[in-house]
Amino acid sequence: MWFAGRMSHVNDPEVIRRLLVTPARWAVVGLSTNRARAAWGVAGYLRDALGHEVVPVHPRAEAVAGVSGHPDLASAPQPIDVVDVFVNAQRAGAVVDDAIAVGARAVWLQLGVVDEDAAERARDAGLDVVMDACPAIEGRRLGLL
Repeated sequence: MWFAGRMSHVNDPEVIRRLLVTPARWAVVGLSTNRARAAWGVAGYLRDALGHEVVPVHPRAEAVAGVSGHPDLASAPQPIDVVDVFVNAQRAGAVVDDAIAVGARAVWLQLGVVDEDAAERARDAGLDVVMDACPAIEGRRLGLL
């Protein structure tokens, strides 16, 4: 599919599966103590159903589910394997750049979060990219509890 003169991102099913089943430290950017937000439920799924370590990243640096929060990726415990981006698309590029800077292996941009330029920068830096998708939805679709 062509968008704005170039091909839009298509998620690789094998990358999705590998990221979901490989034990990893996921920094969830936008995760706060607000249980009504999607980030709360997805972080719980990543942690409880899939066994990933979840690191909350939010400007308020709130502890979530007993885990200390961090105001930004640079202050989060390293290494970070996957950066799960729960910010609006206008802010996603800066988060992707931070993910590249801290040496993350992958970025996962949530449903509705699309930034083709940021995805291209991440791929060029060697990161796996999943965009406009939810790990909980994808995991359940794959039969992962």
